[in-house]
Amino acid sequence: MERKDYVALLQECYAYGREIAPLVRWQTDLLILGAGVAGVYAALWAEAQGATTLVVSKDPLPSGSTPWAQGGVAFPVDEADVEAHLRDTLQAGRGLVEEKVARSIVEEAPLHLERLLRWGLPFHPQPVREGGHSQARVRHLGGDRSGLWLLRGLLARLNRLPLQGYTALSFLLAGDRVAGALLLGPEGPVEVRAGAVLLATGGFGSLFPVSTAPSGATGDGMVLAWRAGAILRDLEFVQFHPTALPNGALVSEAVRGEGAVLLNAFGERFMPRYAERGELAPRDVVARAVFWEREQTGGTYLDLRVVEHLEERFPTVVASARALGLDPTKDLLPVVPAAHYVMGGIRTDAFGFTGLPGLYAAGEVASTGLHGANRLASNSLLEGLGYGQAGCFGCLARLGRGELRPATAKATRSGGISLHRAGSEAASWGSFGRCARGNTAAGFSGLCQGTSPAGKALGQPGRG
Repeated sequence: MERKDYVALLQECYAYGREIAPLVRWQTDLLILGAGVAGVYAALWAEAQGATTLVVSKDPLPSGSTPWAQGGVAFPVDEADVEAHLRDTLQAGRGLVEEKVARSIVEEAPLHLERLLRWGLPFHPQPVREGGHSQARVRHLGGDRSGLWLLRGLLARLNRLPLQGYTALSFLLAGDRVAGALLLGPEGPVEVRAGAVLLATGGFGSLFPVSTAPSGATGDGMVLAWRAGAILRDLEFVQFHPTALPNGALVSEAVRGEGAVLLNAFGERFMPRYAERGELAPRDVVARAVFWEREQTGGTYLDLRVVEHLEERFPTVVASARALGLDPTKDLLPVVPAAHYVMGGIRTDAFGFTGLPGLYAAGEVASTGLHGANRLASNSLLEGLGYGQAGCFGCLARLGRGELRPATAKATRSGGISLHRAGSEAASWGSFGRCARGNTAAGFSGLCQGTSPAGKALGQPGRG
């Protein structure tokens, strides 16, 4: 479907969604909208607890931003590295990371790695270093196809694969509780009644002119939640990846961890002038430097010729370059900053609860407090794992399938429903950290009337 046709369809659906008479009615314990790492990992945990689960995807599998992730998952390499990983996360977030959230995610990370290895996912034994990290701790799968291999591994364990080609039009409400959703599928409207709904629909990166996001990353999950009364925050925090090819194809940050350097149009290496870590500075620093060097000299390039075993270790990067007629083993690659990841989104608590009874969110669609103003490289897949599990537990607790326990000194290894987190749907909403700018319904309406990227992405006419 052409993009303009898809946007027109969304506009029509949102306007008339409540008036569409469904052809089919389904019922499930947990409805998960989105089939990336957060949604599928949540479904695996729900299945393990005996809940009936329905996962739907508007795009063909493997869907979402997860398969596009070339970098791996950031896991602390040992117990001593937990504090260093936390410090790197806090530093990258420019003072806006919620430290308790970040600590919880980082401390739980080894448990997720242990579980994934036990499931047979082939993580490379040697971690690599990426931008913003003080040491090598990013674990890859399949070279630079980590997200794709991770998602395939998770999908292979599901009892029932996600349904493809289903777009959510609106939520079903029972009083003040979200009790399902109205979907538009290949055969027409479908009404799904659910005990709880987990949103894992991703961000809105594809609405920018140059983006590394898939075409389906249009922000509709955020709009659905906002229309139902959820709070959106920090939509201005959109991360730009510093090294994308002119067509938006991503050049993994890991190549800079292996020695690739950035050059301007004069052939000068410029990053040491901007940051002590050079090419391995946090993404916001490198992206701004690339932008200014392009403005001042006329172009920026990435030199991959020094990377050993380039074709073997980074096949996606090599293929993307050759599709543009470039040979990265011989040529410099022209690179530009590209919209890459949305740090803001639906405000949630430690279990993905949005403030609306029955509605939870995980992954890029959510604003958990982990990333602050700038995401640390390869923390996104880790967040998808951590909050996919947490969102599942929050939903199941609402359904009476488990208990949410307060934070303890260390993450539990118990097989029951408990997690190293504080807070739940019953917690006081007023205690959830900082209040973001413009995240009330009225504030967001005003934002949508403006000309900011977030306003254009989520509220301007013709944008769905």
